[in-house]
Amino acid sequence: MMTTTETSTGRSDCTLWRVNEVSKLTGVSIRTLQYYDKIGLLHPAKYTEAGYRLYDDAALETLQQILLFRELEFSLKDIKEIISCPDFDRSKALEQQIELLTLKKEHIENLIDLAKGIKLLGVRKLAFDAFDTSKIDEYAARAKASWGTTAAYREFEKKTKGRTKEEDQKIYQGMIDIFGEFGKIRNTDPSSGEAQALVKKLQGYITEHMYTCTKEILSGLGKMYAGGGEFTKNIDSYGGEGTAKFSSRAIEIYCR
Repeated sequence: MMTTTETSTGRSDCTLWRVNEVSKLTGVSIRTLQYYDKIGLLHPAKYTEAGYRLYDDAALETLQQILLFRELEFSLKDIKEIISCPDFDRSKALEQQIELLTLKKEHIENLIDLAKGIKLLGVRKLAFDAFDTSKIDEYAARAKASWGTTAAYREFEKKTKGRTKEEDQKIYQGMIDIFGEFGKIRNTDPSSGEAQALVKKLQGYITEHMYTCTKEILSGLGKMYAGGGEFTKNIDSYGGEGTAKFSSRAIEIYCR
């Protein structure tokens, strides 16, 4: 049951929940809560003499933020870095969550409309637009990039500190040149040795000049490239129409 702590005057100071109660309230398993405690992501407010975990309102608010970021598909490592940052902005996190949920809502509504159409008319038109999650993927990637507490962002700041505009432009041109190379082979097989070599070249270029580009990060970038937004337009302007989707597909194959 819930417990309360009391002051010397007997006044109830705060409510504390046991781990099983928090699990029932939030839908997060007890094992997961124990794991969050183990890795330092979410510590309980206190432990009983018997070793039971007790959570207060502040801990539950932190758990809520963790769940919001999990919806944004952040890794537990990144979430830990973000919420432990002194400049952590809960309002910003909530705005991102609302935007992402809105995009997911639109996606689900499109799927419902498609399913209803198939039920009513039968499969007479092979339409697949409703399955496109590129907008969601692009927004989630942008949301992650907007948080400057991640190791990748700190590395980026360190590598770019003190660069002149001319140096930045030279590096930017180097990225353009790589996408130009993708453009030259955009009508070939993205799994070919040439295409995969270009992906490796892109990964190495990003690592050298920006931040360590792991396969996880590279995969996220690939999704943004083909997301249909400004990334897609810019890449296609460098390499020709279809370059963004081709490079994205090549990256997907590379990161498997």
